[in-house]
Amino acid sequence: MQKSDGMNYAPEGRSRPVVGPGEFAIAAMALDHGHIYGMCNGLTEAGADVKWVYDPDPARVEQFRKAFPGARPARSDDEVLQDPEVRMVAAAAVPNLRCPLGCRVMEHGKDYFTDKAPMTTLAQLDDARSQAAATGMKYAVYYSERLHSECSMYAGNLIGEGAIGRVLQVIGMGPHRLSAAARPPWFFNFEQYGGILCDIGSHQIEQFLHFAGAKDASVTSSRVANYDNPQYPELEDFGDVSLVADNGATNYFRVDWFTPDGLGAWGDGRTFILGTEGYMELRKYLDVGRDNESDQLFLVDGKGEHHIRTRGTVGFPFFGQLILDCLERTERAMTQEHAFKAAELCLIAQRDAQRVS
Repeated sequence: MQKSDGMNYAPEGRSRPVVGPGEFAIAAMALDHGHIYGMCNGLTEAGADVKWVYDPDPARVEQFRKAFPGARPARSDDEVLQDPEVRMVAAAAVPNLRCPLGCRVMEHGKDYFTDKAPMTTLAQLDDARSQAAATGMKYAVYYSERLHSECSMYAGNLIGEGAIGRVLQVIGMGPHRLSAAARPPWFFNFEQYGGILCDIGSHQIEQFLHFAGAKDASVTSSRVANYDNPQYPELEDFGDVSLVADNGATNYFRVDWFTPDGLGAWGDGRTFILGTEGYMELRKYLDVGRDNESDQLFLVDGKGEHHIRTRGTVGFPFFGQLILDCLERTERAMTQEHAFKAAELCLIAQRDAQRVS
């Protein structure tokens, strides 16, 4: 698994099927972002079968079928949507097209699993909420920086067990490598990608709500800038946000596109969580300058200082839980309201952001 390129970062875990062969058919559509590989890895490791793949670009389809050879190339998106055996559509469309596609998928009686950010405007969020309520189908979101990170999963379990008491604050650092030459044109078009807080900021807000056990939050400040990429005038290469949750927990996060080429991963993603009885730090992708192994967790509590290597421990349970949720109409993996609330808050932060010049 390569870690240098975030757009094509596709974690792989152990196979932990929750269904047998042929019991949960999915389709992959809109292969605009490489996250579709991580999404489908997670689902197939949990037992899903990729029955179809559709994208207008045949080269993308053939590339996808090298990773998932059982996927049949569909002649149109309609061929996928009309197949009664397909229970879920996984898609990584251009961000401003994710919500319209999701509404079509739900209208056809199928659950939808989209890459983050799940939409780019508050009007689209209203559309998704309305369609999910009207159809009873799921609009699930791949918030991968928590869901596909074993130290994040492990940290959530520790918090649930009371290891650091009540969570008071979460600080997130989400740097990414730009790799501008490898990016598609839509990446630099604000209307299409939605802004840095809408895009990679969505990871940070989702994990804050989760770790803090919050159902809602208020954005107290947000800022964006294009500090060093004047050749891409619509790109935001820096953003930061502060929030206060409905339970009093606070959050600050920073996201940026300034990871230097010398780092051994696409970003030195870190999360700091302060509780009433201890604190922890998550070094998600490497321990810079010392250890290239991902998923390292540092915990300080009343008993001492602990360094926990979490890779290969808890796996990625979200995907199996999501499959069971789709089959049983439950909400083990993530509630619909949580997925939409994280999206809503990043859209508000983006809309109200001060532009730093």
